Amino acid sequence: MLQEYTNILVPVDGSYGAEAAFEKAIAVAKRNNAHLHIVHAIDTRTFQDISSFDTEIINDVTSESKERLEKYVKEAHAAGIQQGDYSIEYGAPKTIIAKDLPKQMQTDLIMIGATGLNAVARLLVGSVTEYVTRNAQCDVLVVRTTMKGDSISAKQASKKVE
Repeated sequence: MLQEYTNILVPVDGSYGAEAAFEKAIAVAKRNNAHLHIVHAIDTRTFQDISSFDTEIINDVTSESKERLEKYVKEAHAAGIQQGDYSIEYGAPKTIIAKDLPKQMQTDLIMIGATGLNAVARLLVGSVTEYVTRNAQCDVLVVRTTMKGDSISAKQASKKVE
């Protein structure tokens, strides 16, 4: 029997790896007539280290994220996705993506890029993708190639999409 997915979660952070995961998530959601939820998790811990923390910083990050996510939703709808939405979450991306959102949204598939933007955090506290694959209670598909089948190098994956 072929696995059918009804609720797909795709985290994005502006990296090439996340972009590839998003593109593949559209294809899978379309094939399964699934709901596609796009999320950007803002790691609020990074702001705690800024001595002159100003709420303006978080407002700017949120505004930029909202703009990017709205573009993704329009792209998904244009590709034929009937049910697609987004959210901006605040906290620890690892637990938001692996545990919190999948439980809230009854996610049955997480499609995530192999690496994201934050190489320093990956070295110090481990990869979000690695944590998600170990801790999510649903299927996780780690995207390592583009829709054309080209491999995404770690260096390329961590670069921001313009």
